[in-house]
Amino acid sequence: MSIKYYAKISGTGMYVPDKILTNFDLEKIVDTTDEWIRTRTGMSERHLAADDQAASNLAYEATKKAIKAANIRAKDIDMIIVATVTGDHPFPSVACILQQKLGIKGFPAFDVSAGCTGWIYAVNIAKQYIENGVADNILVIGVEILTKITNWKDRGTCILFGDGAGATIISRAKERDISRFIDSELSADGSHYDLLIQTAGGSRMPATKESVEENLHTVYMEGNKIFKNAVRSMYHACDVVLKRNNLDVHSIDWLITHQANMRIIQALGKKMKIDEKKVIVNIEKYGNTSSATIPMALDEAIRSGKIHHGDIVLMASFGAGLTSGSLLIRM
Repeated sequence: MSIKYYAKISGTGMYVPDKILTNFDLEKIVDTTDEWIRTRTGMSERHLAADDQAASNLAYEATKKAIKAANIRAKDIDMIIVATVTGDHPFPSVACILQQKLGIKGFPAFDVSAGCTGWIYAVNIAKQYIENGVADNILVIGVEILTKITNWKDRGTCILFGDGAGATIISRAKERDISRFIDSELSADGSHYDLLIQTAGGSRMPATKESVEENLHTVYMEGNKIFKNAVRSMYHACDVVLKRNNLDVHSIDWLITHQANMRIIQALGKKMKIDEKKVIVNIEKYGNTSSATIPMALDEAIRSGKIHHGDIVLMASFGAGLTSGSLLIRM
């Protein structure tokens, strides 16, 4: 009979660059206003990476905080999984570069590309390795520098994105530990892959002078269609894990969703009929940092004293692909 192990989040950390871009700054770049942005997105400011900062730099700073919070050493890490679509290079992976920065080696390190759902996908992978007894501590990071692939002439998208990293240590829970992953759900619908895309830069359309001039290396998004898919897919992912565990919204202490747009967060909350006081939101300070939004929000909520040991937290996200997923965790 095989031994049953449980996985838990043992430490968190986050990092955002120093430079801040406010809505008033954006008024000077494109035809928009602070009121228009706040009303439609809930965002007031976002952080921008410096010219010499890449994804691995942000990930490294967040990782140091997560390692300290988990009370482990870098050499205790058995695997690194980084969720990102804005790596330092097309290859090698950010995970391998981060491994070098941490001064450790000799174990798997790889990236996951699932858009804004990336961290939830990556955590789910780590969860399997812990529960199967293969690893004791896995570093999982969501990190993005979306401002470097933003079309600053597109008033509909350039107001949305910010840069940041959220790191988590996924560890094996001890037998008497109440902290553990309860359940998770992952999904994707590739029939809508072209609604959110970076068109050029891959094998489909290699870089050319024309592709750069036409801004095809920047984010393209069909916002209205994404909105509808986002609410529907996140609701489904949450509904599945709650029903599978005989729970409802009254059973959970906190809901953390992908911080893409305040209207999406509110629409999901209304559809779920959850008390808005249970919904954690920090979009006003950071904007949409893609795969980093949930681990960043989680870290802030823990360090501010909102989330306590034993709280049940439901997380949900959606992203390019179109991907979606949820995690149900007892902290």
